[in-house]
Amino acid sequence: MSPTPVSVVVTGLGATTPIGGDVPSTWEAALKGTSGAATFTGPWVDDFELPVTFGAQVAVPPSDVLEKVQLRRLDPSSQYGLIAAREAWADAGSPDVERTRLGVCMASGIGGLWTLLDNWDAMKEKGPRRVFPLAIPMLMPNAPAATVSLELGARAGAHTPVSACASGAEAIAMGLQMIRSGRADVVVCGGTEAVVHPLPIAAFAAMQALSTRNDDPERASRPYDTGRDGFVLGEGAGAVVLESEEHARARGATVHARLLGAGMSSDAHHIAAPEPEGMGAARAVELALADSGLQPGDLDHVNAHATSTPVGDTAEARAIRLALGSAADSVAVSGTKSMTGHLLGAAGAVEAVLAVLAVRERLAPPTINITDLDPEVDLDVVRDEPRALGDGERAVTALNNSFGFGGHNVALTFRSA
Repeated sequence: MSPTPVSVVVTGLGATTPIGGDVPSTWEAALKGTSGAATFTGPWVDDFELPVTFGAQVAVPPSDVLEKVQLRRLDPSSQYGLIAAREAWADAGSPDVERTRLGVCMASGIGGLWTLLDNWDAMKEKGPRRVFPLAIPMLMPNAPAATVSLELGARAGAHTPVSACASGAEAIAMGLQMIRSGRADVVVCGGTEAVVHPLPIAAFAAMQALSTRNDDPERASRPYDTGRDGFVLGEGAGAVVLESEEHARARGATVHARLLGAGMSSDAHHIAAPEPEGMGAARAVELALADSGLQPGDLDHVNAHATSTPVGDTAEARAIRLALGSAADSVAVSGTKSMTGHLLGAAGAVEAVLAVLAVRERLAPPTINITDLDPEVDLDVVRDEPRALGDGERAVTALNNSFGFGGHNVALTFRSA
């Protein structure tokens, strides 16, 4: 007989997003249905004839939060990750944990792109002596994980899953595994991304992945709407503190929610497009339910990946229906990228924070900008206004989906404490 898995709980939450500089402001804006998308105003906007001129940048710049030395020595991806991790750590009560029992798992889909391209420009224009000596430690994808581990003195391991838009959720799944395996008692997990830059904008636009609603940025991200035409590029970070329940109870920690389980799969279908019937995604959901000891009917809420792409949204809708069957009829589905935009490697982590808050507060955030629900989306989508979850007498359970280029699929399940 297999041993009973170690119970894992969420004791800390942190975020910096296009709709808020921390978790409370992000949650408040999400419940109000606030869009973080806006026309770009950076100095580079006029230098290029970009086909897309808007996105979702962080609501609070790192310069308002971090010290000058950190702004100088950290790529924006590490800056965002550090901001979110610091908030999560403080929210958890700065646990007194043996540092060899403390881990970090901070993901990024692309890494330190600003550092890489800024230093390439400096070398072309002024020569190799103008390349910043810390360029490599700043641009490497594991820099955010290293930065957080240095900040906290974490020695149980510092890991960096890189699985495109599933990266942040995979980091949380890895943190769950670290605690269950006995490697750590506490793990700071999350995802970060900072690639609102002309090159990724041009590249995503060339793939026809971005919305081109330049005249209406706030309404451009419209998951499940028949008029959706692509995602809105966003940036930011999300972080959670995971802890074994035994460790959390022993120190009297406040528990936001339980992380019941995780499921992962791969499509092996296409480097960018999802498997259109959602079979791989459904497999991840089924594995997450099995890992959690749940039945489809136990779910109350889904924070969907829902990027606002024509193919991706319907593939996920089919996956949810395939995995949950008739139980999908009674599950409230939210597409919060309608407000935050798509944060790539940070998306799964930010949406995990929102899923935890949904079960804690018993409230599903809305999906905004749906004027004509796609008839192929056979789901109960929460539209425009938040919706109460549960009947007030039982625990509330949520599923968080994240899928990435390359066919990476991750599903997480959370339950109210």
